[in-house]
Amino acid sequence: MSAIVQFENVGLRYGLDSETLSDVSFSLSSGGFYFLTGASGAGKTSLLKLLYLAQRPSRGVIRLFGEDVVTLPRKRLPGFRRRIGVVFQDFRLVPHLSAYDNIALPLRVSGMEEGEIDAPVVEMLNWVGLGDRGQARPATLSGGEQQRVAIARAVIGRPEILVADEPTGNVDADMARRLMTLFEALNRLGTTIVVATHDLPLIAQVSGAQMMRLDKGRLADPTGTLRYPPQSQSKPQGNA
Repeated sequence: MSAIVQFENVGLRYGLDSETLSDVSFSLSSGGFYFLTGASGAGKTSLLKLLYLAQRPSRGVIRLFGEDVVTLPRKRLPGFRRRIGVVFQDFRLVPHLSAYDNIALPLRVSGMEEGEIDAPVVEMLNWVGLGDRGQARPATLSGGEQQRVAIARAVIGRPEILVADEPTGNVDADMARRLMTLFEALNRLGTTIVVATHDLPLIAQVSGAQMMRLDKGRLADPTGTLRYPPQSQSKPQGNA
């Protein structure tokens, strides 16, 4: 499989502080499923921001879809971002829009005809267990319900890359597994999945997924060295 993401000696520094990420190099294959782990403060969210083009690195090279995005003209960035679905840790739902309209937003932005929007949005609402909450606004939804709306919005357009920051942190174990099954189904359709999580037992349930671990801003384990068999609940080795 060809590389859809390449990082080469990437560093990220905020202001005059020490580097948040240092000498990060890895390659993600198109159609792969990847987990990003590490302690709080290890740099997971910062790495994801680089992936979905919310942040430029302080140094190094990042290639997405075969192009160097560090030197990419800003006017081309929106086109690249539309190819990437993002599930934010803080949801970022539009407060004055209903759950239905939040999920429909990417389809409307892409120019889909209004008559073609209803069926996929209703299907997605039902899939995440919110079929009866389509007209509810975010303020009336629980944290877990908001998370499910955010996930549905991120995946409805079948992005080429899906980036998710702790997507199961506000749902129960059954819903977490259901959402991960959705990610797996999207992955089978060809989407490259990158999930940041602390939930190692959840990782163990995804067959064939690969894991990267950040330790104080550095990549501790090269991509692909740790694989988890389906349904295995054993403690991962080498990641204490």
